[in-house]
Amino acid sequence: MHDAPTALARELGRLVHDRRTELGLSQAELAGRCGMKQPQISRFEAGGTVPTLPLLRRLARALGADLTISLTPHDEAA
Repeated sequence: MHDAPTALARELGRLVHDRRTELGLSQAELAGRCGMKQPQISRFEAGGTVPTLPLLRRLARALGADLTISLTPHDEAA
């Protein structure tokens, strides 16, 4: 399934976008909070990049959120 990273990047971008807008932050403000540039935030929110774990941690911190990563077993009946 070669498009899984792309789907994950889009989902992460949507989550960051939703939290950023919930907080009333611009892309530039979020970028400043986490040491990035506004175009990087734009690309990330559009699903154009697959972030590293340290970047996800910085974004979560800048958004006043906890970063939670989990593995969910597949349903064995499937």
